[in-house]
Amino acid sequence: MATAAPTATSTATPPMPIDPRLLTLTQWLSPAYPVGAFAWSHGLESAVRQGWVTDEVSLQSWLTDILAEGSGKADALWIRLAWQGDRSVAELDALARAWQPSRERLREAERQGTAFVQVTADVWDLDLPPMLLPVALGEAARQMDMSVEPVAALYLQSFAGNLVSAAQRLMPLGQTAAQGVLARLAPLCAELAAGTEGLTLEDMASCAFLSDVASMKHETLEPRLFQS
Repeated sequence: MATAAPTATSTATPPMPIDPRLLTLTQWLSPAYPVGAFAWSHGLESAVRQGWVTDEVSLQSWLTDILAEGSGKADALWIRLAWQGDRSVAELDALARAWQPSRERLREAERQGTAFVQVTADVWDLDLPPMLLPVALGEAARQMDMSVEPVAALYLQSFAGNLVSAAQRLMPLGQTAAQGVLARLAPLCAELAAGTEGLTLEDMASCAFLSDVASMKHETLEPRLFQS
């Protein structure tokens, strides 16, 4: 007499639900988000013109220093401080403005922050006054109850990605080499974001001085492709 075949038992792990806040965060930090990041090189154009950045290796070294020792590390801390909410965003924004090393660096963070605030406040109905970009992002993340480390890490990756894209317009750098640079910087972005835990305003520091000099030199650079 025939018997029924045994029923197979699935051992597959059920799919994890996707947090919609993660999708919102990736939207905010997408190159398509209308903050005008493509118009700014963060002094990289001047560095290329000076011969300080010439190829894939020197570009990765330049970006590593900016992220680990300069404005990247500082921005990650501004994001966390705004997210924590221990100080008013108006006070943090004033301090972040004073921290900028050049007029063009201030204008870069100011204009991108203004654009971010306008779009984000309208679409997600958030209370966001005009602020510099990292402060605005930290405050928006706080209001959306996002975890701060992914916010800071994705911000740093987006920041680095914009500069890699700028480098492709400024010097011979193929798509594969450009994406290789960005991929190798990803662990550093995650490490820096996690490293802001427990830091305070007194820990704010920056010593990527050549990057600051490049942004100052860019103010009188002619002709030029980028606004900073």
